[in-house]
Amino acid sequence: MMEEMYLDYVLVPAGLLVLGIYHIWLLFTIIRRPTTTVIGLNSFSRYQWVHHMMKEPGKNGVLAVQTIRNNLMASTLLATIAITLSSLISAVVSSSNNSLIFTIHTSKYFSVLVCFLIAFFCNMQSTRYYAHVSFLLNVPSYECEDRQEFIEYVAQQLNRACLFWSLGLRAFYFSFPLLLWIFGAIAMLGCSCLMAVLLYFLDTASSSPRFLHSRDLFENKNRIADIESAANSVRSIWSEDSSNLQCSLLEGTKPNSISDIVLPSGR
Repeated sequence: MMEEMYLDYVLVPAGLLVLGIYHIWLLFTIIRRPTTTVIGLNSFSRYQWVHHMMKEPGKNGVLAVQTIRNNLMASTLLATIAITLSSLISAVVSSSNNSLIFTIHTSKYFSVLVCFLIAFFCNMQSTRYYAHVSFLLNVPSYECEDRQEFIEYVAQQLNRACLFWSLGLRAFYFSFPLLLWIFGAIAMLGCSCLMAVLLYFLDTASSSPRFLHSRDLFENKNRIADIESAANSVRSIWSEDSSNLQCSLLEGTKPNSISDIVLPSGR
């Protein structure tokens, strides 16, 4: 019993430290080199998508709303799963232990409960922003005084929705090693290390287009504080027609230069 308690005091913080160090590295990578991460590339792609959809809202309105609706359904599903699991864990803990004494055993269930509650909150916020964006996408932006500023605002709201979506998924990922903590600290540490390795391959973008890695895009810039500002500065270099970018992201082709990305103006 004492050996198991010592393992909990040593191996569990070590597992949390592994996940913490990985996410700190990921945060600095997103800030400094966003195009080497999937999160950064998706942020840039969403900016292009919003500009393309709002260029002709009457023509692309249905497609835009259907896309947002799919994301709304996914966020609602994850929020439902999170609150259901939270209720089940609360029922199990309250039925098995009537006292309020905080022990290692109760802390295991409490930590998992916190992860699911955070996931529920993040997915509900994501649903909130998606619903807001679904209205903004069909607003005739040409009637606004500053059309470009309005489109930037819509893109910012969409990226915030996706940010909460990503945070909700991270909370689910964190719950895996905490669930295995119920079976022992060694299982928790092993799952934490395995999770960090898997997340590295899921978060990094090794096949991103070459022109996004060009230093010319980011030189003479005051270090951009977040992804949204980075996308705002990079967007002016991109061509208004993003079909070649989409092909390079989906098919794995890599344009050799920025001149290869600009397509003929005829549509």
